[in-house]
Amino acid sequence: MMRRWTREARLSLARLPNLPGLARAPSAPAHIIRDLWPGDAGHGARLIKGHFHFGFRDRKLNLNDWEHVELPGPEREWLHGFTWLRDLRALGSDEARLCARAIVGSWLDHPPTDPLIVDAATTGARLAAWMGHYDFFAASADEVFRQRLMDRLLVEGRTIAALLPLPVQGWRGLTALKGLLAAAVSIPSQSGFLSRFLRYLDQDIDRLLLPDGSLAERSPEAQLQTARELAEMSAILRMAQMPPAPAVIAGLARVCPVLRAMRHADGGLAIFNGASEHPPGFVEMVLQHGARQRLLAPSMPDSGFIRVAAGKSLLFVDGGMPPPHGFDRMAHGGPLSFEFSHGRQRLFVNCGSAPMGAWEHALRATAAHTTLVLDDRSCVDFAADGGLSRRPAHVTARQTAQDGAHWLDLSHDGYRTTLGANWRRRLYLNAEGSDLRGEETVEAEREVPVALRFHLHPDVSAQISDERDEVILHAEENIWRFRHDGGALSLEDSVYTGDGQLRRTAQIVITAPVPPKTAPEIVQDDVVADTTDSLEILDHVEEAGAEARSDTDSSHAEMPAPEVPDTDAAVADRKDGSSTKPSPAVTAQAFHQTIHWMLEKVPE
Repeated sequence: MMRRWTREARLSLARLPNLPGLARAPSAPAHIIRDLWPGDAGHGARLIKGHFHFGFRDRKLNLNDWEHVELPGPEREWLHGFTWLRDLRALGSDEARLCARAIVGSWLDHPPTDPLIVDAATTGARLAAWMGHYDFFAASADEVFRQRLMDRLLVEGRTIAALLPLPVQGWRGLTALKGLLAAAVSIPSQSGFLSRFLRYLDQDIDRLLLPDGSLAERSPEAQLQTARELAEMSAILRMAQMPPAPAVIAGLARVCPVLRAMRHADGGLAIFNGASEHPPGFVEMVLQHGARQRLLAPSMPDSGFIRVAAGKSLLFVDGGMPPPHGFDRMAHGGPLSFEFSHGRQRLFVNCGSAPMGAWEHALRATAAHTTLVLDDRSCVDFAADGGLSRRPAHVTARQTAQDGAHWLDLSHDGYRTTLGANWRRRLYLNAEGSDLRGEETVEAEREVPVALRFHLHPDVSAQISDERDEVILHAEENIWRFRHDGGALSLEDSVYTGDGQLRRTAQIVITAPVPPKTAPEIVQDDVVADTTDSLEILDHVEEAGAEARSDTDSSHAEMPAPEVPDTDAAVADRKDGSSTKPSPAVTAQAFHQTIHWMLEKVPE
C-alpha cells in the first residue's frame, strides 16, 4: 500500500508543468535524433485529408477531442503514440510538414485525460516520435510552439520515470524506456532520465529474453519489435555521441539471430502468435541496424519453435507451451500449428491477426491455424484482459533427422480438460523438401468431431478433384498434390491478414469421424501405407542409435513420447514449476481417430 501511494505521489508531481524551483525545459533539444524507419506516403496523404487507417478500416481524425472515447483501446494507443508521423514525413512536402505540426499542436492544446496519458509504453512511443521527427515538423516552427513542445517533453519524461519499474507487458516495456532515453538525450540537464533508463534496461531485457534469444512472448512479431526497439536505442545513443549501452548490444546479439531464423524465404516473418509478415525490406532493415553479422540461430529450444529447412522448402512448427501469464496478451490458440513454404511461395499458413474487434478474437482461435480442431473449440480459453485463462498442461516435441530427411513427433493435451482428449501429430519432410506428410491421432473418452485445417496462402490456387480424394495446388510455377485418408475432404473459404490486408483465401479441411466407405481404396493402399511407413522410420532411427538424432529440448516443449526413450537427458521441470512429463493417457479411450495426409510436389 505504501509503495502504491508513493508511486502515485511521484506520478502526480511528475505531471505538474514547470515545477517550482526546477529549471524550465530548453527551447530546443540538445541533440537532434532521427527516426530510422520508412513511412507510408499513402497513409500520410490520408492524414492530410483528415482520415487515418487502422484495423482494416478508415476513420475520421478528430483534432478537437483527443479523448476519442468511441475508439477501441488499441486504436487510441496508436493515435496517441504518434508513430504515424513517419507517414507524413514520407510525403516530404510542406503541406505534410504543416499538417504534422498542426496535429501535434492540437494534442498540446487538448492533452487527454484518458488513462493512456499515463501508459508508459504509449508515452514512450510519443516522445520518441516527437524527437525522431523534430527536424521535420518542429525545427522551423516559431519559438512559442517549440517551447510548448519541449515543456511537454519534460513532463512526459518525468511521467515515465515515475512509473518505473514497469509491470510485465512484453516488448512494449522497451518502448517506454526508449521514450525516456529520447527525453534524456534531448534534455541532458535532467540526468535522472538517463540514470533510470540504464538502471531498468537490464531488468526489462532479462525478463523478456529466454536463454536461446527468443522472446518470452513466443512470437516472431515480438522478436521483430524487440530488435527494432533495441536498434533504435543504439541509434539514439550514437546520434547523441554517447557510449553504447552494454545491455543493448548484448540484447541485439541474442535477438537478431532468432529473428533471422523466423523468416520464410520471401524475407517476411512466419505467422505465429500475433505476427505479421511485414515487408521483407523492413525486416532486413531492422536486422542491418541491429546486428553486423548475418547469424542464423541453429535452433530455438527455449521457445519451442522448430525450423526445418530441406531443399527449397521451409517448415515452421509451434512446438512449445503458450507464453506465461503477463506475456500472453497476443498468444493464439495454435500449439502444434505449422507453416510451409517452397522457395519464395508460402503454401500452408496461419491466418494472421488483427489489432482489435471481432477479427482479433476470430483470428486467435485454434480454427484460424493450420492445425487440428476438436468439436469446433479452441484448445485455449481467453481471459477478459486478453491473456489465456486455460492452456495445455503439456506440449511435447521431438525432431529427428537422417540423410537430410526430418521427422517431428509432437503432442499436446489442450483438449484434455474440456473433451478428455489428447492429440498426437507426426510430420515427415523428405530431404528435397518436395514431400511433406502427416499423421494425426486423437484419443478421447467419447466420440468428438475432428476437423484438420490447412489454410492456404492467397497466392495459391486450389481445386478439388472430381473424385474428391485429392486437392491440386498451383503455387507460382509449381503444382502440388494433397491427398489424405481417414476423413471427408473439402475445400472451404478462409481469410489471410498476414500481409496487413484482409484477403480472401481457401482452406483444405478434413473432417472425421466418417463411415470408412467414404475413403476410396486407392487412397488406403497408396497414401496411408506410404505415409505410415515414412513416419514409422522415426522409431527405427531411435532404435538404431543416437548419432543420427537431433533433439529439440526446451523448458517449454520436450520429448520423449512414452514409447521412444530419451537417453540423452532426464525429464526436467519447466521454469514455471510444473512438470514437462508427457500428458497422461486418456483413462477410457472410447474414441480413436487417425488421419494420414500427404503434400507432394508434382515433378516438372
